[in-house]
Amino acid sequence: MTLQEFERSISVTFKNKALLEQAFIHRSFINENPRSGLEHNERLEFLGDAVLELVVTEFLYETYPHHNEGDLTAYRSALVNAVTLGKVADDLGFNDLMKLSKGEAKDVSRARSSILADAYEAFVGALYLDQGYKEAKVFISKTVLIKTEDIVKQGLYKDAKSFVQEKAQEVRSVTPAYRVLGEEGPDHDKRFRVGIYFGEELISEGVGKSKQEAETEAARAALIKMQWME
Repeated sequence: MTLQEFERSISVTFKNKALLEQAFIHRSFINENPRSGLEHNERLEFLGDAVLELVVTEFLYETYPHHNEGDLTAYRSALVNAVTLGKVADDLGFNDLMKLSKGEAKDVSRARSSILADAYEAFVGALYLDQGYKEAKVFISKTVLIKTEDIVKQGLYKDAKSFVQEKAQEVRSVTPAYRVLGEEGPDHDKRFRVGIYFGEELISEGVGKSKQEAETEAARAALIKMQWME
């Protein structure tokens, strides 16, 4: 899929095509192609993260007037975590649009899901700069907010690590263990890859900017894989 085809698929036409392109440029591509004259998407990701959080928070505040702050925070976390955003980005075809290093392009592990999630935020940032808050909100509503009802009904907002431990003990009579499988990136932008194990069986993996975040993502992935969502 080309960028033009992507624009048609989401019914948005960018005024600044360079912004659209930048949203899909991973740091690894720039490191491998330092003379490309292009910029990676991390500044856009920083902006898009803030826009996404505001849109989601505003929506939840208005949609669930009788739910407390703790519940709303849990709902928001479930909507904007790397598993959810990575799946949304994958469904939108972001994989075809990413500019990655040769090594990253070959990686189909859960690290790719994290890259796609970051790209989703970067795209939101680019869309906000190019089209404004209203269009960014429309896009987020169509791609992320539509998942809210299922997340609330199925209990996906619950603390993933506690939930998966409860289910693993109930169904498998085992307490999950987490192991760091790898670390990637420079010190200022480290990514941890963590596996969740039932005994010696690797159930799923998660990637995050901290070990805690990676463990949480691994737990969420395990809940989905084991079909333990309520």
